[in-house]
Amino acid sequence: MLPVIALVGRPNVGKSTLFNRLTRTRDALVADLPGLTRDRKYGEGRLGDQSYLVIDTGGISGDEAGIDQVMARQSLMAIEEADIVFFLVDGRAGLNPADEMIADHLRRSAKPCHLVVNKTDGIDPDTAMADFYGFGLGNPKPIAAAHGRGVLSLIEEVLAPFPTDAEQDEALEEERSMRIAIIGRPNVGKSTLVNRVLGEERVVVFDQAGTTRDSIYIPYEREGQKYTLIDTAGIRRRKHITEAVEKFSIVKTLQAIRDANVVVMVIDAREGVTEQDLHLLGFVIDAGRALVIALNKWDGMSHDDKEKVREQIRRRLEFVAFARMHFISALHGTGVGELYASVHEAYDCAMAKWSTNKLTRLLEDVVADHQPPSVNNHRIKLRYAHQGGSNPPIIVVHGNQTDSLPQSYKRYLENRFTKILKIRGTPIRFEFKTGDNPYAGKRNLLTARQKAKKERNMEHIRDLKKRAKKRAQKRD
Repeated sequence: MLPVIALVGRPNVGKSTLFNRLTRTRDALVADLPGLTRDRKYGEGRLGDQSYLVIDTGGISGDEAGIDQVMARQSLMAIEEADIVFFLVDGRAGLNPADEMIADHLRRSAKPCHLVVNKTDGIDPDTAMADFYGFGLGNPKPIAAAHGRGVLSLIEEVLAPFPTDAEQDEALEEERSMRIAIIGRPNVGKSTLVNRVLGEERVVVFDQAGTTRDSIYIPYEREGQKYTLIDTAGIRRRKHITEAVEKFSIVKTLQAIRDANVVVMVIDAREGVTEQDLHLLGFVIDAGRALVIALNKWDGMSHDDKEKVREQIRRRLEFVAFARMHFISALHGTGVGELYASVHEAYDCAMAKWSTNKLTRLLEDVVADHQPPSVNNHRIKLRYAHQGGSNPPIIVVHGNQTDSLPQSYKRYLENRFTKILKIRGTPIRFEFKTGDNPYAGKRNLLTARQKAKKERNMEHIRDLKKRAKKRAQKRD
């Protein structure tokens, strides 16, 4: 699973600034105002070939009341859920009683904790860290989150013990089981579908949103094939999330999506496609996972309602046209058995292997049908292609000036490769690499024969100029 890093500390010590730095986004609000972060925010970061999740929490001051007390309690719960805790303190403000309270809690929690002294830019780091050695949380690490100083070395140090994404994929592949994650909004029938697939009441089903709190991994076997079914908690819109436990379920669901080979997205057909469904689908595509869409509660709907839903699907789900779509009833079992064929198709396409020779010949044929545009009067040349990974399939294309390739042409390549390779149920990704010019910076040295020829040509040009000058003088 992805390592989870929780950022905790007093208000206005720079947690949101560090969150934005670690995720390379501007998702968290940042201002010189204590208590700006009221709700937990989560995001995904990446360093080289390692991914991780970051949780930004509200500040803990020790004298909270009302909503601030609720948010402080969630921040303390984040410590229990995280694999790594970054305890941020303000190097300019120095020691604070609230810092000592948080440090005491972290010592008792026995969680891997890194004491991070922020805002050390422009001051002596040793002086800024002097007050914090007494916490007993190891050597403080000075950073300047606003400018990024010290952040890279910090994240490299904490991620060193964790496996890379490739190593995690290899470890999961050794299990030789297909991992299927069931995701969707609360109360759309995910747990009912899990029980129907397994043929037993394996997980709790109740007509109340938020029944499932954690991601449940269920190994089973069907017709000699090993599977791991992952039942996840439903994810609602942020403004509807009130319980702290439900907030942590979001992290578990996002981790489950990354762990899965194939994701089955369950949508309530009676409510139609909502904005939250689109957000979840966007995360699945960003994660590069194979996808099957199941519209549940299809039974009992009128013909007119079904047509409205079909029209809405055509209009709003065009960006996931590669995914198979099934209209099912998890409660009665209608259409559930047909999901397996689509899941296997998506899995086979996601894990497919193609030779470099086949991909290069396909690239040549596709380029011959439609040449890349010219850039600065020079034609972009795409020379060869090879496979760079699976789940999702990655095609690496080598050529020159590939940075100038327009998005429209990249989509053309994706569509043609998807069609010709018969890829269904999984997104396909292209990576473009520009080769170095082997002659750049090298001077072309002439041979003796080439020098003699060049001298003869120069002599001929000088002779022509003399003759032209003499003719001009005679005319004058």
